[in-house]
Amino acid sequence: MRIEELRRRLRALGAKPGHEHRFLSAWAQRRSLDKRHSRAEDYLPLALRDALPGLLGELAGLARLKSEHPGADGSARLLVELADGQMVESVLLPRDGLCVSSQVGCAVACRFCMTGQAGLLRQLGSAEIVAQVVLGRALRPVRKVVFMGMGEPAHNLDNVLEAIDLLGSEGGLAHKNLVFSTVGDRRVFERLPLGRVKPALALSLHTTDADLRARLLPKAPRIEPAELVELAETYARATGYPIQYQWTLLEGVNDSDREVANIARLLKGKYAMMNFIPYNSVDGLDFRRPSPARVEALARALQRQGVLTKLRDSAGQDVEGGCGQLRARAVTLRRQAAP
Repeated sequence: MRIEELRRRLRALGAKPGHEHRFLSAWAQRRSLDKRHSRAEDYLPLALRDALPGLLGELAGLARLKSEHPGADGSARLLVELADGQMVESVLLPRDGLCVSSQVGCAVACRFCMTGQAGLLRQLGSAEIVAQVVLGRALRPVRKVVFMGMGEPAHNLDNVLEAIDLLGSEGGLAHKNLVFSTVGDRRVFERLPLGRVKPALALSLHTTDADLRARLLPKAPRIEPAELVELAETYARATGYPIQYQWTLLEGVNDSDREVANIARLLKGKYAMMNFIPYNSVDGLDFRRPSPARVEALARALQRQGVLTKLRDSAGQDVEGGCGQLRARAVTLRRQAAP
């Protein structure tokens, strides 16, 4: 389901703009439709009141919690079942954050990511994306939403931008606390500046070597890393939000001193922050994470060259829940249980 379809249904039931706003705000923020001075039954059109039980039940079925996997770091990985039985992953993050998925699977096929191994199965509708936020808010407060879960948001741009628009308005989230993550796609840099809600941008760089990037991200658009940085910098200056560069550290692959020097050359003086993320091991893949000492040395070296750098661990390391792993295990168990 798409948000625009939901809006049309509300209008067909007699909802005026004020009714529509009240309904969507209550849904996205998990609030009662009743207010202190006006009950829904006295305020909403009769046709909408009559349809409410069925409509709310349908929305609740868009994203159901199948299992929850708390991590020692305060995060919790959620396996989420959609109305058609497909599954995606969301992650409750420390400090009131939530990571949501935009696709079932992913077409980028990053060599180090479990999600990309199965390819793309289908897109999520914008209402299914918001429903993950609603589900997350049932478990704990959510004040920041990052589109870094399963899927490449640029490949589902209309639905993701529609979800961002609702979350940044009726959803009550600050625009800077909505983070659009991408491997880099020209459509992103064209479309994001045009929206009513302009999210912060996270760019998965992973290497400054164009040939290596093509091998690690085989189906990402072929844009030189230097050009990606320039496109991102233009967006950062226009919105006032620094770009969050994502770099999954792979031992012997992209953790060299030369890479650090190239990062410094590309990002020094830019409105940017580098997030180094040590690789989260995946069964069947040969990549390894560098030692903690090497990771810290890389971060210090980049900081000394004038680039703000943070070390971040992928949430759920201790529950073996890196992106796509929970879903992969669930799918395997479902197949084994099938007659």
